[in-house]
Amino acid sequence: MPLIRIVTSAEVTANAEGLLSELSAMLAREIGKPEAYVMTCLEPRAAMTFGGTTESACYVEVKNVGALGPELTKRLSAAITERVARAFGVKGARLYIEFSESKGHHWGFDGDTFG
Repeated sequence: MPLIRIVTSAEVTANAEGLLSELSAMLAREIGKPEAYVMTCLEPRAAMTFGGTTESACYVEVKNVGALGPELTKRLSAAITERVARAFGVKGARLYIEFSESKGHHWGFDGDTFG
């Protein structure tokens, strides 16, 4: 159940569906899970501040049932920052990524859980 959730104050002028599809494929490949379980979502034009200013910023969540080790999160951080910053015209220094590991029983799916 990998998930990438993007919240941004930026206007979405790029192909949002293309970005989400690209991130979905990348996350499935990097985590080694079927893309059929990957979810991506985008929440554009959110009211946000970062460092006390309203200059465009992004917050990205990456969640996974299972481990997200240091080498993987470092690789994902670089790839996600590059792609999201380019797509929305946001500086990499105005983008936070939160990586979260979860247990299977904490996520419901199709009337059951993953654990």
